[in-house]
This record gives sequence, structure tokens and C-alpha cells, in this order.
Amino acid sequence: MFDTVIKGGTIFGQGYQRIGDIGITGESIKEIKFDGSLEGVQVIDATGKLVFPGFIDPHVHIHLPFMGTNAIDNHESATKAALVGGTTTIIEMICPGPDDEPANAFAEWKGLAEEGACCDYTFHLAVVRFDDIAKAQLRNLVENEGVQSFKIFLAYKGALDMNDENLFQLMQLCKELGVTLTAHCENAEAVDSMQKKLLGEGKIGPEWHEPSRPRSVEADGVNHLCSFAELTGATIYIVHTSCGIAVDRAIQAKNRGVHVGVEAVAPHLVLDKTYAERPDFEGAKFVMSPPLRDKEEHDALWGGLASGKISTIGTDHAPFNFKGQKDMGTGAFTLIPNGIPSIQERVDLVHTYGVCQGKIDLQTMVDVCSTNVAKQFNMYPRKGALAIGSDADIVVYDPNFVGTFTHEDGLSKIDYSGFEGMERKGRSDAVLLRGKVVAQQGKFVGETGSGIYLPR
Repeated sequence: MFDTVIKGGTIFGQGYQRIGDIGITGESIKEIKFDGSLEGVQVIDATGKLVFPGFIDPHVHIHLPFMGTNAIDNHESATKAALVGGTTTIIEMICPGPDDEPANAFAEWKGLAEEGACCDYTFHLAVVRFDDIAKAQLRNLVENEGVQSFKIFLAYKGALDMNDENLFQLMQLCKELGVTLTAHCENAEAVDSMQKKLLGEGKIGPEWHEPSRPRSVEADGVNHLCSFAELTGATIYIVHTSCGIAVDRAIQAKNRGVHVGVEAVAPHLVLDKTYAERPDFEGAKFVMSPPLRDKEEHDALWGGLASGKISTIGTDHAPFNFKGQKDMGTGAFTLIPNGIPSIQERVDLVHTYGVCQGKIDLQTMVDVCSTNVAKQFNMYPRKGALAIGSDADIVVYDPNFVGTFTHEDGLSKIDYSGFEGMERKGRSDAVLLRGKVVAQQGKFVGETGSGIYLPR
């Protein structure tokens, strides 16, 4: 007799999709059978539903000091939103300032997560300081705290960007330590120059954000990073690629032997730059970097996911209220805090606009939203798999649910939804985190603060 049995759903296991039962005892999957014979103290009827491994978001901002303010979510609100959307593990970006020590930043972010995180979590550590103190602390965090990925910004001149000498040395260190370097790829100098030019011409609204950092700037950043990776042998992961040309540059490098992974994020797959052009400053809600692009880029990104060129889908969840935060930039688009919240909506957006429209299949959805993330960031098969011995992070998904995305249904503290009124097909009917039901039909039913840190 198992603690819990998930019964009669279509299980998306390792290399198969079959109707069967999953037996859970404690925090782990103990048995998978296809004859319907498993019995449990608690039985979850998954008849007619899909049974997925818990989804993993590889790119989340919760505690984020940025552009003179701080993201509005805390770890409780963001991770409750994640769970009701089917995401059971997040990788949060630790984003210290240029004067902060990496060890202090890690301790700060981890401490905040320990207070309120309701799903499991781990971190990418942004490197914006690279003196001797920082180098020693980075080594220690890798060796003793299980940090396995860093983050760098080739953007935000004078705030988060890194010079080439330090970038090259950091990539050498990543190669030595076996750490993946995740990267925001643009060109900080070019963006800064174009921003100044547009503002000087009186072009101050959110609609000018995209022209200030066009696709060529993003592609240049990808080229630059890949060149350094080719020279150093470092493993790199390019976050939030927004356009086909950026993906192509990464794949060209991959074909030369560069170890590179490519990520898309939910907003770039379903929104386009006309959202940021909405009148009366409404477009500020949709300002993110890299920016939303022309609608035709959706096909390039979905095609990249279908072909395997793009291996993961994250969110870049970075919630800033429209009133009181985004409106800091009414006099200049450069002062609008960047970010579109989507930690709760990601999986349903991918199902609705990817799977239901025939752009990707269900197995690809599972791979890019869960399994590939776990493999890329050293969590597989504990996470990202329905297999005996894996954590019982499980999503029972109802593909027949029909509704719309609304701010009212959101658990994030943000004061708007970036997807308000858009069609929604599919919903996480029941979500289990390490064997315990934590969300049901859009409601959080778990225990606050029950998430754990995952050293990798």
C-alpha cells in the first residue's frame, strides 16, 4: 500500500506515453505500473488527464533590486503562483550590485527563499564583480554550497555589465570548475548609445524601447559570448533569446563545437512589440529586455523549439507594478523597470499556443519545460523525470480545461496580467511536490515555506 497513487492517467515517462498508475511513498516515486493494480491510502483519479513530471522554470527573478526599485513579489507569492501553474522547481537569479560580495549575496537570497519558498529552488549567481575577493568566494560557493551556474549581463552599462577581460577570465574559471555560464546577450555600449540618441530626439515612450536594442544587437551579443566560449571551452546557456537571428548565431557556434544551450521565455512566444506600443503609457507593462519583437519571430522561436535548436522555456518572471513602479519611466523609457510576470502562466501558455496550435507536441512541451532544464542544470533524474527513485514532483494536467488568462486568477503580487483576456486551454488539475498535493485547480493547498534548496 502506497501513501499516494495517481491512477489511470497518461504517464509521460522516460521514452513512453502510457496509461497507468504511479505509486508514491514518502517523497519519491516507488512504482509505475500499467495494469491499474496499484493501491494507495490516497488515490488521485487521473482518468482522461495527462501526468507530467513537475515543471522547472530555469529563469526567475523574485528578490530583484533593479532600476531604483525592487520586484514586487516575495518568495511566498511567486512560488505559490509557480505551483498552481504546475512549476515545482525554480532557478532564481541572484543579482548583486557591483559592490556586493558574492558570498553575501548568496546568503541574502538563500535566506529570503528559506523564509517563504513553497516550491523547491536553486540559483544562478550573477557575477558583476570579479576581483580577488569575488574569485575566491565564487570557488567556495561552487565547492561548498552547490552553486553550479553563474549569470552575466552583456547589457545595462555601468550597472551590471562586465568588461571583456573579466568576462574571458570568468569563462576560464567556469571551464575549470565545470560551471555553466548563463548569459543575457546584448551589447551594452550599442544599447547605451542608441538610448541616448532616441531620448535626444524626444522619443521617450515605451514604444522606443525595442528600437533602442534591435535584433542585431542581440545577435552581436550571442556572437561575442560564443567566440569567448570557443576560445575557453566553457559551457554557456543563452537566456531569453527573442528572435531567429540570435538562435541562428548560437546554433552556428554549436555546429563548430561550442557547448551552448538556448532558452526561450514565454512572453516572447506569445506577445509581440505592438503590446509595448499601446497608447497612454500602457505599453510600459510590456517592456522587457531583450524586447518583444515583430510577430513573425514567434514562428522562428516555436520552430526552434520543435527542431531542438531551443532546448528550454523559462519565464524571466520579473514583476513590477504598473502603478508606482513601471510609471517611474513616464519621462524616459530607459527608466521603466524591465519585466513581464509569467511564472504562473508559462505552462498553460505553452500548451495553448504551442501544443494546441500544432507548433510543438506534448513530449516537446515536457522536455523544454522540465526534463531538458533538469539535465542542463544537474538536477536529473531527481527532478524532471517520472521514474522510480525520482522526487514525486508530479502534475496531473487537464488538457480539456477552457478559460482565459486573468489578473484575478493570479497569485503574484503584480497589479496586472500581461496576458489578460487571452485564450487558455489546459490547466494543472493537481500538483504534487515531493509526494504532497500542493495545488489543485488553480488554488494553493500546500504549506507555506515547504520548498527546499537544491544544491547541485
